Amino acid sequence: MNKLVSIATLLVALVGMTAPSIGADKTQNANKPNIVFIAVDDMNDWVGYMGGHPQANTPNIDTLANQGVAFMNAQTVSPGCSPSRNALLYGVEPYNSGLYPFYEHDIHKQLHEKYTSLPQFLKENGYKTYGAGKIHHGPEYSDLEWTGYLDAERFSKTYVKGKGFKFNSKSSYRATSNPLEEMFDHQVASYGIDVINQTHDEPYFAAIGLVKPHLPFDCPVEFYDAQPEQVEPPAILANDLNDIGKEANSMRRVGEDKKFTQGNKWNDVRRAYLACISWVDYNVGRIMDAVNNSPDADNTVVILWSDHGYHLGEKKTFKKFTLWEEASRVPFIIHDLRQEKKQGRKVEQAVTLINVYKTIADLADLTPPKHVDGFSLVPQLNDPATPVAQPAISTWGRGNYSVRTKDWRLIKYFNGDLELYNNRVDQNEWNNLAYNEKYQDKLDELLAKLPKTEAPIIEQYISSWSLFGADKQRLKKASAEMSNKDKKANKKAKKQARKEAKKNAQQSN
Repeated sequence: MNKLVSIATLLVALVGMTAPSIGADKTQNANKPNIVFIAVDDMNDWVGYMGGHPQANTPNIDTLANQGVAFMNAQTVSPGCSPSRNALLYGVEPYNSGLYPFYEHDIHKQLHEKYTSLPQFLKENGYKTYGAGKIHHGPEYSDLEWTGYLDAERFSKTYVKGKGFKFNSKSSYRATSNPLEEMFDHQVASYGIDVINQTHDEPYFAAIGLVKPHLPFDCPVEFYDAQPEQVEPPAILANDLNDIGKEANSMRRVGEDKKFTQGNKWNDVRRAYLACISWVDYNVGRIMDAVNNSPDADNTVVILWSDHGYHLGEKKTFKKFTLWEEASRVPFIIHDLRQEKKQGRKVEQAVTLINVYKTIADLADLTPPKHVDGFSLVPQLNDPATPVAQPAISTWGRGNYSVRTKDWRLIKYFNGDLELYNNRVDQNEWNNLAYNEKYQDKLDELLAKLPKTEAPIIEQYISSWSLFGADKQRLKKASAEMSNKDKKANKKAKKQARKEAKKNAQQSN
């Protein structure tokens, strides 16, 4: 896309920001807060205020956490981009929607017919809605949801020789020398800043989707060089996996762990990850500077969240896609600038991001659609010690669930395998207590919190590589059979085409 088109797109969006909305009740909207919605991709607890890694350097996110309410035990709804974002943005638990794995982009047309997404809900209730970067999983920039959406420019990256390494374009862990303005996240943050800086006649919802630290772990050289050359590895126990079952083991990315271990690359991978987090923090700082200096600062709510956590060698795996703490725990902060300034407020109880939809509706004094799951966290914003309505449930494939409370995690897999961890004393989840009779009462207590019903999996548009749980074997087999059927049909068609061509050649002779 050329620069003129990008500028034109931005100008159109900015004009829309100041134009009055048709039919909007300005009196009704006068007290509704602006919402700055910062989505971060693949960021785990390697953030300063969360204590996930001692060398994390995130001063801007730490300041935001200190000024707002930090949910210290926030958990993903599902440890993968697509199911996590579908759950948050449509407001439905996977076990109620059937959206367990990853889906191709076309699924959104089907979902919009059934659910009212969060941006659509806000737009229909008097908000101007602006988006940039990764909000949904995959591009979804429809007029149904958005007043304006940035179509960011894509620049070729230039890499600094000798800093980092790559296996391929996606498995890359390198420093770049491009001007910061060419980087995707910088453009995304700048668009959000432009929205925030405007004078608005209606409340706005600015969804700013930062894509780092998602792979590739490439980021500007300034942030790469700022990291320590030797990164402290996470705690790893040699026999950690001796007390887990088949389904849990199937979720691990064993090949990538072996590749980094054998190639002595883990330090480079972790350094690049920390660098990308630092780069995200820089852009969060830019956004927060704009919020604090904006015309509507005293009527703005900032929400920062990550879609799921990330393994960097723990449990001898890489990436996400498990139900353990590393893939589940996420940064989640809500800073309501309308409230009296209080510092250091922390919610220690476990919550998931399914509660974001109802919380935003509550903050905006709106009634959410009936299909929306979860509960409002406004009581916790007013008093962090307020008990939550229910524990945090995460899902990865039908029948695979984690139940997280303040101190405990239960994992139950579709095949009956169980894991139980006392996270208060076993933060690394090394000691599975599920089969220890001493903890039978706690096990029974948490088992009772599991979903009582499961929606059947939505089978259209599935990315088959992401299948886990009770449907994996059946759908993988069906996919293979369909693939073989297609191969046979193609072979038959080619044979028929050759036969026809031969016949035509004979006739022409």
